[in-house]
Amino acid sequence: MTGFRSSMMTVALALTSIAGAAQTIQVNKDNRTIAITATDKVTAIADQATLNIGFIAYGRDSNTAYANGSRVSNAIVKALTAAGVPKETIQSQNQQVSPVQPYQLEKLTEAQKAERQFQVTQSWTVKTEANEAAKLLDVAVKAGANQSGQIEWGFKDDNAPDAEAAAKAIKRARGQAELMASSLGAKLGSLLYASNEAQPSGPRPMMRSMAMASVPMDKVEPLAINPREIERSATVYAVFAIE
Repeated sequence: MTGFRSSMMTVALALTSIAGAAQTIQVNKDNRTIAITATDKVTAIADQATLNIGFIAYGRDSNTAYANGSRVSNAIVKALTAAGVPKETIQSQNQQVSPVQPYQLEKLTEAQKAERQFQVTQSWTVKTEANEAAKLLDVAVKAGANQSGQIEWGFKDDNAPDAEAAAKAIKRARGQAELMASSLGAKLGSLLYASNEAQPSGPRPMMRSMAMASVPMDKVEPLAINPREIERSATVYAVFAIE
């Protein structure tokens, strides 16, 4: 993402300086202008991850389920903070104590059904460095987060790649305008007006919820997770003067 910040400032200044002229510029045979629409894109590896972690715990009655859920809930948060995650980046999403529905018990033995009359569910999102995602997911799962895995990839400065894409699109527009001006026997002048619209990024990968494995968890390595490469594009409408 090198150059994102400087490109963002350049584009912002350029658009600010010409915004006032946007209402008065008209493309026609009298004012000698060339209008171009151009699209360009940038790709960069995500530097931020948002983990979705959660758990489900059971009990033979509401109080037992709540007690089991409280134990797991606090164990997960304690494990994450012990791993260096700031508390303010662990944000609650939902929590619920409820009866288990009959259809959820159909394939269980009578003994299992007796122990699963009520359930507690809870989930959080955790923002972290992209390269820490696998480690923290591993920490959470081993602490009891048995309904976890979805990861949303992004950037710490989410505007930076959009600005970089817009800067590249403006450069492409100028190149196309220069070719058009040359074919008309004219010289391309200054940029009079530009507008840009960042396009949505491509789909992000996600991992489904996982059940706790019946093996010694201290022997299990973290999942092999790599940050996603994200593509951002921008379409620019630019008006140039010709001399």
